[in-house]
Amino acid sequence: MYSYRKSLKSDISDELINTYLLRPIAGLIVWALYNTPVTANQVTIASTIAGLVAAFFYLKGTSEAFIVAGLLVTLKDLLDSADGQLARAKQQYSRVGRFLDSIGDFVVDAAVFSAIGWILYQSGGHWWMLLLALLGLVGISLRVSCHVFYQVNFLHLQKQLASNRISEEIREEDLKKGGVELVLQRIFQCIYGWQDRLIERVDRWSYGGNFLRSHKNEPRDPSEGSSREPCQRYQGWYSDIISLRISGLLGFGTEFFLLMVCSVLNRLELYLYLNIFLMNGILILCLLYRRFVLLRELQAVKY
Repeated sequence: MYSYRKSLKSDISDELINTYLLRPIAGLIVWALYNTPVTANQVTIASTIAGLVAAFFYLKGTSEAFIVAGLLVTLKDLLDSADGQLARAKQQYSRVGRFLDSIGDFVVDAAVFSAIGWILYQSGGHWWMLLLALLGLVGISLRVSCHVFYQVNFLHLQKQLASNRISEEIREEDLKKGGVELVLQRIFQCIYGWQDRLIERVDRWSYGGNFLRSHKNEPRDPSEGSSREPCQRYQGWYSDIISLRISGLLGFGTEFFLLMVCSVLNRLELYLYLNIFLMNGILILCLLYRRFVLLRELQAVKY
């Protein structure tokens, strides 16, 4: 029997807009699909198609087309929530689906930002619109990677989502398995590998540069087979609610909601500025809070 609660990850680490708006709506989609042959991966593909069609409508360049594109972006986001919820509800979670989802996200982002940058350049003749679109693409990808990094670390501490590794470097077991999963993993690594390494370095900086030294005897990835519980400071660093709430503003739900609103208002240029300044400001706030507030609190507990 379908259970909405069991289809969710965690209210604590998820985006607020997901918890209170998108996931309940996606839950209705999952409820409708639960007793059908439709798989989570098929929903992922439908999500990617919706995003690509949105990019096509942005290229039309009319205010009516922008409204349709914005609604399609929201549909893409709803289906992106529904695929994971359906996978958890039907126990269909797979690493193929995990890679397919993330690769599809990047393909949609690249198409949408390319379309937005091009149509703004065409309409105004300003070359820097192309630059802003490129910065927007890089920015949203890094911010979502940051959100996912902290969310997955938290979920691993809660002993959830163990098959979703914190870092997806190709291991010997992956090479032995081979097949479609390995191909998708290699593509995933090309897109996100450098981002994951960068986020880990920034996280280490936030921890005062002492993360690996202070936890060198602890497993970096709790899913890698240690029976020991992470130490208290490790727990506090990745389970702090305020930090998770801030980084929870960096996921696709918040990002695409802003894009949808600006699309409906025919203010795509405004969206690029919000993307670059507002959303990156939240990212900086997240890192500064960890470095100068959370770190001191954890050090105070130690001493």
